[in-house]
Amino acid sequence: MLKKLMNNRFIKILGNILYTISFILIVLILLVVLIQRFSNNNIAIGGIRIFNVASGSMEPKYNVGDILIAKDVPANEINVGDTITYIGEKNDFSGKIVTHEVVEKKEENGTITFITKGIANNMQDPKITEDQVYGKVIYKSIILSFICKLLQNMYAFYFIIIVPLAIIIAKMMADYIVRKEEEKLERENKDNTVEIKQEEINEESKKKN
Repeated sequence: MLKKLMNNRFIKILGNILYTISFILIVLILLVVLIQRFSNNNIAIGGIRIFNVASGSMEPKYNVGDILIAKDVPANEINVGDTITYIGEKNDFSGKIVTHEVVEKKEENGTITFITKGIANNMQDPKITEDQVYGKVIYKSIILSFICKLLQNMYAFYFIIIVPLAIIIAKMMADYIVRKEEEKLERENKDNTVEIKQEEINEESKKKN
């Protein structure tokens, strides 16, 4: 019965689609969790870093929970109006990763410096040097941002974790059961074939006698 159901073309396509979506969703969730809890923004692949917005200093452009993609670019390619992510070294910014907009750019003794400011802030940040810059924000991931905000809600967190996992486990179990049924049927067919051949041999033997 299950094998017949699983072999139904519509059911098979629907199952594969749900399985793929669930798998991708789980991977994205794990990626968000990695970003939020384990990476500490120290993971860079090909000069690309992923950051999670933790404050409302850049609202309405970027909101709390948004996932931003920053690319390591030469300091001379960063201009006023760009959003950059950097590591703070002075005052209350010391040791903190900050994502703010460039409001001033200067070159002093061969070193490029920047003044940045959060859109929603009244005060500018302390001056930073080019070696403090992690990268220029090039993209906001809408999908990852949406998942990140969902994860902040306990009920949504369990729902988007449990449902995809349940779909994946259900498909794995159904595939296992169907495979076992096919193996059992194959063994029965082999046994029947052996019995038929034995009967034929017995019949031939009787005829000869």
